[in-house]
Amino acid sequence: MNRIIAILMAALCAVSSVSCSRTSGGVRGVKHVILIGLDGMAADTYAKADMPTLRSMMEQGAWTLHSRSILPSSSACNWASMFMGAGPEMHGYNTWGSSKPDFPSIEVGPYGIFPAITGVLRAHDPEMHMCALYEWPTIGSLIEGEAVDVSRNVPFDDTHGGAITSEFIKCLDSLRPAFSMVIYDSPDHDGHGSGWGSPQYMSALHTLDGYIGRIVEATKQMGIYDDTVFIVTADHGGTGTGHGGTSMSEMETPLVLFGKGVKRGHEITSAVMRYDTAPTIAYIFGAACPDVWRGKAIREAFE
Repeated sequence: MNRIIAILMAALCAVSSVSCSRTSGGVRGVKHVILIGLDGMAADTYAKADMPTLRSMMEQGAWTLHSRSILPSSSACNWASMFMGAGPEMHGYNTWGSSKPDFPSIEVGPYGIFPAITGVLRAHDPEMHMCALYEWPTIGSLIEGEAVDVSRNVPFDDTHGGAITSEFIKCLDSLRPAFSMVIYDSPDHDGHGSGWGSPQYMSALHTLDGYIGRIVEATKQMGIYDDTVFIVTADHGGTGTGHGGTSMSEMETPLVLFGKGVKRGHEITSAVMRYDTAPTIAYIFGAACPDVWRGKAIREAFE
């Protein structure tokens, strides 16, 4: 009898240790997921930010101001973790500018890098359309470019995202992708130049909020708004004119989910890590996660 109980307990522990649902029916009615990334948006700057679009999304969606980075709290390693569902100790991207693993990935997928969300979705639905635009070229090394229809760098300019916003809307209109992402290289620029929370930094947040509003409005004009989930997040925060350390100002960022099937006005209370983003996107589409992923779907955010 004791042996039977021990076997049952081991089985229960194995099930409970699975961090990402391997099978899922998806979130009903969702046809599109749009990931909007703001490089360097710190959670502790949000309270003073003039961001009416993001505030409206939070009021009508699910959100947390305690989405935590991996370490170091720097760009490439956190974007990689966001896309790859695991931390640096697994995927190997461990520095600010890693465009390739700093040490061997524990597993390499069919696209030559650690398995990421784009490859997972391509395996789930070979006919799925996907689009990825980014201002920082390194982002292109952190996604499986061959898995998406469009993967393009739109260089950062003095509009703080105007060019990439216009190009992204064109991609949405022409391709109507099921999954798409637009990754801005701001407000990080102003954080490094003038300081996190400085007037210049806060002005950049307001400008970015306007671009988010343009994207949302564009989906309405295209007739896809009602079956879309929007995810707004960031890779890290900052303090002074830098980041990379262990302060909450550097490690915590907002995460906002808004749209079809998302709870309204819900503050997410469960722990959220940067590598939970990819499993959440997989969950929305009902795609199976790779065993090597360590993140979990943020199921609490959905009805």
